[in-house]
Amino acid sequence: MEMQGSLMEQAQAELQKYYGYPDFRDGQKKIVNNLLEGRDTLGILPTGGGKSICYQVPALLQPGLTLVVSPLISLMKDQVDALTTAGIPAAYINSTLSGKEVNERIRAARRGDLKLLYVAPERLELDWFRLEMAGLNISCVAVDEAHCVSQWGHDFRTSYLAVSPFVEQLPQRPILAAFTATATPEVMEDMVRLLRLREPGVFMTGLGRDNLAMSVLRGENKREFVLDYAAQHAHQPGIVYAATRKEVDDLYQRLQAAGITAGRYHAGMNDQERADSQEGFLYDDIRVMVATNAFGMGIDKSNVRYVIHYNMPKNMEAYVQEAGRAGRDGEPSDCILLFSAQDIMTQKFLIEQNPQDPERKANEYRKLQQMIEYCYTTRCLRSAQLDYFGESHDDDHCGICSSCTDERELVDITVEAQKIFSCIHRMRERYGVALVSSVLKGSRNQKVLQYGFEQLPTHGAMSSRSEKEITEIINMLISEGYLALSEGQYPVVRLQPLAAEVLRGQRQVHQRVARTLVTSGTRDRSRPRDTSPSAVNETVFEQLRLIRRELAGREHVPSYIIFNDATLREMSVVCPQTESEMLRVKGVGEVKYRKYGKAFLEFFQNDM
Repeated sequence: MEMQGSLMEQAQAELQKYYGYPDFRDGQKKIVNNLLEGRDTLGILPTGGGKSICYQVPALLQPGLTLVVSPLISLMKDQVDALTTAGIPAAYINSTLSGKEVNERIRAARRGDLKLLYVAPERLELDWFRLEMAGLNISCVAVDEAHCVSQWGHDFRTSYLAVSPFVEQLPQRPILAAFTATATPEVMEDMVRLLRLREPGVFMTGLGRDNLAMSVLRGENKREFVLDYAAQHAHQPGIVYAATRKEVDDLYQRLQAAGITAGRYHAGMNDQERADSQEGFLYDDIRVMVATNAFGMGIDKSNVRYVIHYNMPKNMEAYVQEAGRAGRDGEPSDCILLFSAQDIMTQKFLIEQNPQDPERKANEYRKLQQMIEYCYTTRCLRSAQLDYFGESHDDDHCGICSSCTDERELVDITVEAQKIFSCIHRMRERYGVALVSSVLKGSRNQKVLQYGFEQLPTHGAMSSRSEKEITEIINMLISEGYLALSEGQYPVVRLQPLAAEVLRGQRQVHQRVARTLVTSGTRDRSRPRDTSPSAVNETVFEQLRLIRRELAGREHVPSYIIFNDATLREMSVVCPQTESEMLRVKGVGEVKYRKYGKAFLEFFQNDM
């Protein structure tokens, strides 16, 4: 145990030296300790939670090479750029390299010149590559985005199934470590089983991130909202996700016409167009990226201040990963979901367009329904997310999401709820939300007349409401557990035990009145949230950003790889005058100080 303590001390020293942080976060420390003890590991940390440090630091202390299985070219390049900038020997092998370059990197690994080598999972299926890897001293295989191994995950890739056979064929089995940002209990079981982790330590740190203000807004004019928000936050990087290429192109053109430096990214663009757009965003030449979900996995840009979903995503896993790309540096950021009923039809269409077996399709519909319920819930949004992923939590009030900051008046709608429940009962719980709404409105459309529902006592019982309003109430009752929907493309609405209590007069139901816009807690959407500490000098901060941008241009790397925004903000508060003071700023390691720190120190010594 004394030796292990010594290893952890060494790990902490390496963390300070290369990354500029005095200590690991709680979740990171347990994972690093487990890997240093030579045990298989499953780590589930939120986006921006520092997953990469969990295997990069042990790689520095373990003999031999850490092989990192990574799904995207952009992710590999980003990680390797950051590592080499920090002075850590790392490389990647992917399809952008020539055969000669690949061979050079394998030879470097064989000589022991590399500590980390990034490869795509598809490469593990190639016989020649397996043979080459068998000749290396691989101490650890780290699998990033490990949820891709599960068909129940939101991004299943068959190539991930090659990881386990690859590991088993190595002359000596290395430590196996798997990492992801989101996983339901069933996906966690799949990762352990399909990757063949041996008695792994399983570490799950809180998915709820205090710096992210989650909002769900219904009834907004989406186009106007995005244009208004982007204009008012023009100095901040942001991502706008839309469900279709057509919507991406439309928003991109409108933002450009409004004078906002926007980019776009979707599968209909050619490889070079996508690469240029992504690079422009990473280097801060593009402020707003409008994209489909094809964009974002592995994008380590730390200073994204907002993520807006123009449409509801297909499931909670996708939403949490995409929204989590905001505020990776720990600074306050907005995650806004603009929801409309049309989003449901769009996602159902996309599910039907995707050929898959009936069991998987049923699972997609189940996950979609859970996402719909999230969009209608009046509960704390962070709590709803944690419950979805099976994570325990003590507090049901985060204080900054749109539910927690909703100051609208609660209205008693018990009578309306009783009418809805009664109507569903009289329709024998065999029909969907749309038809129930039509009956309650008093419609005499073809379907209502076909089934004779115009003769029901509840026909027209809510005639003073529009069908849209009735549908909204029904969906709210579903999200609150009074009603449930069957699975599939055409779900049927059914009564739950809570509804029986309402019908018997044992429980009341409340709804909030029409929404007033709230984003990022109680602040107005026209102002960025005050960033603690309050002593941040915005003028100094902007000057530091200019120095960083000049250095980044010289090094040909994105600005955040030099220092992230949180580090610059701390500098602007501390105003370091000496090397030791600069090294105490979080994110300024010894290597980075030698490379870049003096330019910032000179600024404070000469101009402050």
